[in-house]
Amino acid sequence: MQGWTSRVALLATAAVVALAGCGQSVRSQSPGAEPSGPANATTTPPGGTPGGTPPGAPPGAQAGTPPGSPGAAPGGPEALESKYERVIATVLPSIVQITTRNGLGSGVVYDNSGHIITNAHVVGRSRDFEVTLASGGPPRPAKLVKAFELGDLAVIKVNDPSGLKPARFGDSSKLRVGQLVLAMGNPLGLSGSVTDGIVSALGRTVSEPQDTSAPGATITGAIQTSAAINPGNSGGALVNLANEVIGIPTLTAVNPELGGGQAPGIGFAIPSNTATDIANQIIKSGRVTNTHRAALGITVQTVIGPDGRPAGVGVVRVSPGGSAAKAGITPGDVITSINGTPVPDTQALSEILASLNPGDQAKIQITRSDGSSATINVTLGELPGG
Repeated sequence: MQGWTSRVALLATAAVVALAGCGQSVRSQSPGAEPSGPANATTTPPGGTPGGTPPGAPPGAQAGTPPGSPGAAPGGPEALESKYERVIATVLPSIVQITTRNGLGSGVVYDNSGHIITNAHVVGRSRDFEVTLASGGPPRPAKLVKAFELGDLAVIKVNDPSGLKPARFGDSSKLRVGQLVLAMGNPLGLSGSVTDGIVSALGRTVSEPQDTSAPGATITGAIQTSAAINPGNSGGALVNLANEVIGIPTLTAVNPELGGGQAPGIGFAIPSNTATDIANQIIKSGRVTNTHRAALGITVQTVIGPDGRPAGVGVVRVSPGGSAAKAGITPGDVITSINGTPVPDTQALSEILASLNPGDQAKIQITRSDGSSATINVTLGELPGG
C-alpha cells in the first residue's frame, strides 16, 4: 500500500460503508455480549452429565481439562493449534514483502521463475521494487511485469528466483461461508504476520475510488473475511486449512461513524481463481487479454442534479465501434439506469457492469441533452485489459 495512505470506496450492499486499501489502524470498543441464558445455569452436553466426562473423551477425562494435560480429549483445541502451525509453516515461506519508493505491501510467490502476485495499488506507479523473503536475507531486486489496475492485481518478477517457494493456490469457487482462514502478510511492516478468522460472505462487489496510486477498481466475487487486514497486508494471502491460497487480501471496510476508522472484522480479498487467471494471462502474453468484464465503450463522469446530489452518469466520449456507439448513445447523454437499477454515479455504473458479462443485453435508460428520455437496448462489449 503506497505510503500507508488509505483509499475510501463504497460497498455495494444494503448498508453503505467505506473501504480502504490495506485497512487502517483503529482502536474500537464493542459493547459486552448479552448472556444467552440465565447466569449460573447448568447444562448437560449430549451424551454426558453436568460437569462430567465430555462425550468422546477417554476414561477419566473431566470437563474443563486443560488442553495437552493428561486425560484431555483428543481433537481438542490443541489439535486446531497444531493445524494452524502446520499451515503457517507450509505457506508463510511463500509470502514476501514488497517495498517501493512510497511504501510497502505483500506478495505471493507464484512460480519457480520468480513471478509474484500482488495488488496493483501496492506497486502503484513504481516499476522497480525490493522483495524480502519471509525467511529473511537481503532484499532482492524485482521489476514490474504488468499491472491490471481495474482489477487491482499485478505481477512482478524478482531477478534472482533461487530459494523462492511457490504457494499452492486453491479453487475459490469451492469456498463455504464459515470456513476458517488465515491472512498472511506484512501489516505495518511486521514481516510474516498471521491473523485468523472465517469466510464471512462470498460474492461481494466492492469498489475502490481513484487516487494517485491507482485509477480505481471494481472487484467482483470478493471474499469477505473477519481475519484482520491492516496496512501492509494488501497483496498477501488468505489461506485455508488445506495449505492453499484462496484469496488476495485487498481492502477493509471503513465506518464513517467511527470517524473513518476501520470497521472491525470486515475485510475483502480477491478470489484466487480471479488472481491466477489474470496472472496467467500476464505471464503468457505480457498483458491481460480477456478481462471477462462487460463494458459500454464510453468515458463518463458523474452528473450533479439541482439538489447537489449525484443524478446520473454523463457520457463524455464514445469509443468508435464500441457497444454504446453501435446502440446510438452519444456524448451529452446521461445514463440514469441499467436494467431498471438506478445509476446515480460512475461507481454505481462500474458495479452494475461488473455484474454482467460481455455479450449480455442491457436496457439502458438515458436522458438526452434536449431533455427527452429514451430506453436503448445495448449488447455489451468487453472491458479492455491493456
